[in-house]
Amino acid sequence: MNSADRTRGFTLVEVLVALVVMATMAAMAWRGIDALVKSREIAQARLAQTARLQTVLAQWEVDLRALQNSHSTVQPIAFDGGNLVLTRQAPTGLQVVVWSLRDSSLWRWESPSVLTIENLENERQRGLQQLAQGNPALRAFDGVAGWQFYCFWGNAWSNCQSTGGTAQTNAGPVNPKASGQTPAGLRIAMQFAEGSGLVGTLTRELEVTVR
Repeated sequence: MNSADRTRGFTLVEVLVALVVMATMAAMAWRGIDALVKSREIAQARLAQTARLQTVLAQWEVDLRALQNSHSTVQPIAFDGGNLVLTRQAPTGLQVVVWSLRDSSLWRWESPSVLTIENLENERQRGLQQLAQGNPALRAFDGVAGWQFYCFWGNAWSNCQSTGGTAQTNAGPVNPKASGQTPAGLRIAMQFAEGSGLVGTLTRELEVTVR
């Protein structure tokens, strides 16, 4: 058998070219897989965030549907711009629930059940103090740039913090907020922070019924 019949092997240049091609293809494949994994992680994070927001809104509605009038200076519902303070019915008494917006996060605190007006007021103050301390266990949702509540008094919506406007009653026109009346409805307008994955303003309306 002469040398012409022998199978010729690869030269060093051919081997190097083959390695470069394989490395290029591997890099392109890795970039595609990496982009796919990142897209899946982002989608899962957005899905989890949306599910958590739905849970928060469901809890908010549960709190509002259990409002209870304590017939005291502690109102069933009060909003000061940063805190929504609710008095709700519990199996063994009354509870204070405080929803608060602090540092682009929604926080929720609830008190144990109490039976006296004095304890109810004390729990309200304790709840505001707990939220001011920023206990991580109380954080309900992140990524909220701002919120506003509108109350339905008489036959129109108005800012819950506004002292203007009147409602018509049998005794004549009155200022609903000044007279301590509970609104018939509540509307929340929640603005999401940039980079939170949610955009725009979420608006939710709910009828308010006080026992």
